[in-house]
Amino acid sequence: MNFEMVMKELEALGIERIKKTYINNGAHDPLFGVATGKMKPIAKKIKKNQALAEQLYASGNYDAMYFAGIIADPTEMTAEGFERWIDKAYFYMLSDYVVAVTLSETDFAQVVADKWVASDEELKMSAGWSCYCWLLGNRPDDEFSTSKIADMLNQVENTIHDSPDRTKSAMNNFIYTVGVSYLPLHEKALETAKAVGPVEVKKDKKKSSILLASENIQKDIDRGRLGFKRKHVRC
Repeated sequence: MNFEMVMKELEALGIERIKKTYINNGAHDPLFGVATGKMKPIAKKIKKNQALAEQLYASGNYDAMYFAGIIADPTEMTAEGFERWIDKAYFYMLSDYVVAVTLSETDFAQVVADKWVASDEELKMSAGWSCYCWLLGNRPDDEFSTSKIADMLNQVENTIHDSPDRTKSAMNNFIYTVGVSYLPLHEKALETAKAVGPVEVKKDKKKSSILLASENIQKDIDRGRLGFKRKHVRC
C-alpha cells in the first residue's frame, strides 16, 4: 500500500464523534477521527514500513501520524529522526503515545529520553518521562541503572509540582511505573509517591485532574501485579 491508499482507507474509517473527542483532547485538523483499533487490519497488511511511516507522519494529519507510529520500524530510525518527530508532535497523544512508544523500542532510547527530560519544553519532557515508563514496563530490570532511576525519582519529588501539566502527568506515571514494574526501587517509589501526594493537572475547558500515584501502586499490589512487564510496547 502506498501513501494515497492508506490515506483513503483512514478517511473511510473516520467517525465524526471520535473526531470531536480527539479535538477535545488536543488534536486539530486535519484529522478523520479513526478509532485506533480500526487501524489494526491496515497495519497487518503493511507490517513495518519506515518509508511509508515517514510520509504519513509528515502529512500533519493526526490519524496518519498515529498510524505512522504503528507501522514504523524503530531499527531504521535515528536519534535525529526522533527529534524531527517530536518537533511535529503537537499534543500529548503524539508525544507520549506515538513518539515515546516508538523510541522505547530502540537501543538508544535512554540517551534521547534523557535529553528530552532535561529540556524545558513541555511535550519533550513529557515524552522523555513517558519513554522511561514504556521502557521500565517492558524491559528486564537489569537493563537499568538503579542509581540513575533513584536519582530520577528524586528529581520528580523535587520538581513535579512546578512542572508543566503534561510533564506532571508523565512524571506521576513514572513514579507509578517504577513502583509496580521496577522491583529494585519499589519501596523508594512508594515513599516518593507519598511524599509527592496529590498532583493537580489542569485541562483546557475541563475540570482539573487529581493524580495520586500511591493509590494506583497500592491497587496493583492488591491485584498481585507487582513486577508486571508488558510483552509488547506497541500493539
